[in-house]
Amino acid sequence: MLRFLLLLPLLLLIVLFVVSNTTAVELRLWPTGWSLEAPLALCMLGAMAIAFLLGALFTWFPALAARRRARRAEARAAGLDQEVAALKARLSDRPTLLPPAG
Repeated sequence: MLRFLLLLPLLLLIVLFVVSNTTAVELRLWPTGWSLEAPLALCMLGAMAIAFLLGALFTWFPALAARRRARRAEARAAGLDQEVAALKARLSDRPTLLPPAG
């Protein structure tokens, strides 16, 4: 519920932006001659969405190596824990030799 209350003003601003900017603009891709006519609000929201996705990718890819190292370290720690448990079990199976009193 709190998340919805925090997003409500942002959603309201986006709706007001879209309703206020309905003028059609022509977008052209220079070397190809490709063009598109769309409402200004749609162009701006599309550009913001593309920028968001590119930013997310630029932060996600470098984190892949760190996540891979973390997974390997967790697997190694789990293996070492099992090895310690096995060594403790082997040690507890041996009869203990007490030093002679005296």
